[in-house]
Amino acid sequence: MLRLFIVIFAIATLAQCQFNTNMWDNRDTIVHLFEWKFLDVADECERFLQHKGYGGVQLSPVSENAIINNRPWWERYQPISYNFGTRSGGESEFADMTKRCNAVGVRIYVDVVLNHMTGNWGHITGTAGNSADSSTKSYPAVPYDSTHFNSDCAITDYKNAENVRNCELVELKDLNQGNEYVRGKMVDFLNKLVNLGVAGFRIDAAKHMWPKDIEVILGRVNNLNIDYDFPSETRPYVYQEVIDLGGEAISANEYIHIGAVTEFKHSAEIGSVFRGNKQLSSLINWGIGWGFLPSDVAFIFVDNHDNQRGHGARGADILTYKVPKQYKMAIAFMLAHPFGTTRVMSSFAFDDTDAGPPADENGNIISPGINSDNTCTNGWVCEHRWRQIYNMVGFRIAVKGTELNDWWSNGAQQIAFCRGGKGFVAFTNGGNINQDMQTCLPAGIYCDVISGELVNGKCTGKIVNVGDGGIGYISLEENEDDGVLAIHINAKL
Repeated sequence: MLRLFIVIFAIATLAQCQFNTNMWDNRDTIVHLFEWKFLDVADECERFLQHKGYGGVQLSPVSENAIINNRPWWERYQPISYNFGTRSGGESEFADMTKRCNAVGVRIYVDVVLNHMTGNWGHITGTAGNSADSSTKSYPAVPYDSTHFNSDCAITDYKNAENVRNCELVELKDLNQGNEYVRGKMVDFLNKLVNLGVAGFRIDAAKHMWPKDIEVILGRVNNLNIDYDFPSETRPYVYQEVIDLGGEAISANEYIHIGAVTEFKHSAEIGSVFRGNKQLSSLINWGIGWGFLPSDVAFIFVDNHDNQRGHGARGADILTYKVPKQYKMAIAFMLAHPFGTTRVMSSFAFDDTDAGPPADENGNIISPGINSDNTCTNGWVCEHRWRQIYNMVGFRIAVKGTELNDWWSNGAQQIAFCRGGKGFVAFTNGGNINQDMQTCLPAGIYCDVISGELVNGKCTGKIVNVGDGGIGYISLEENEDDGVLAIHINAKL
């Protein structure tokens, strides 16, 4: 009986640990440096991310992928093998990156593709020089053969869980994760990443895998490597891609006992609200009141690499860098609100939704250039370097441990709220705000971290004078570049 209790306790502890992001205490928010090279990620950890409080980086898939004509971004999601070697770099560059980023308190999370291998390309070469024959399901660099895959059926019915999980997503060769040999290869790959210093994984296309298979595979993954300043017996953080807007056979709730789950309803609804389709005042019960997953298992974002291109969940509602004012407002709200674990997107510019990252004539990725104002060049958008976004990461750190209080709205497109006695934020998506408001902050002079920041003891943007009782005069005009004002205890003169 005692042994049974110990086993049950160990399993419960294992599952619980996989919800811990493993970030440093004074850090918050993951940034997806989409398609960045490993050495550029390392540079960014040292020169920028550590100084702005970012807690981690999500990488694009690191395993060898098929080389596809015109080098679309989605070739990264078509593995040839589990070897290192993509346009982002090889194993030595990866190891250098994890060492440097962990040293400055920025954790690394790898987007892993376990559901499938390549699409139906026949004989094809990979980015590390290996080859495969998708027509016979032969991937010798793993090695996999046809016995390791599910049947050739196509996904045609999202109201049929077996069809969604056992058939091919857009002709991608669907692996059988219930096969012990396949499980072993996946565990070996994940353990190699753990040994090299990662803090966790995004599980791509988790919706298309059986939860029990994911659970078994992750249960065999090693604890994090203590050589990278992880406490002993620390489990990898796990967040699983499950697109669930309702009305289908598969629910995100089937996966939340394993780890966090991507909450696509958050992305769709926040975009709809800040596009003006709904009133800001409706955000008063944001979170589970909107039908979202519980906060501790919800992995949230305004956009991701798929839906910013109109792929997947409610593409017309999704806000991206192409609608900058409302996009920055939505991200500010996400980072100011206590709900969920947050990720911000860092993109390259695109018009063609298939286009890959900026590259030279040989297909080599071009590094982002950095301007004196922190913005990027060379075709990179770098939203994470926008002042209005990185300063809200700082806001989220400043208010850590508090809940939302003192909600105010005009009943329409203006809202404001406090985070304990540590922060205050106001929004307008229509009309001007010019009035005294309860900021909940101690008396003093505060810098608005949206219009500027605190630099060398001075505010470079708006100033808010807070008097006794926390009352401050808030001015936010409808025609300003940003529809947000935010102050917090770390931005006090």
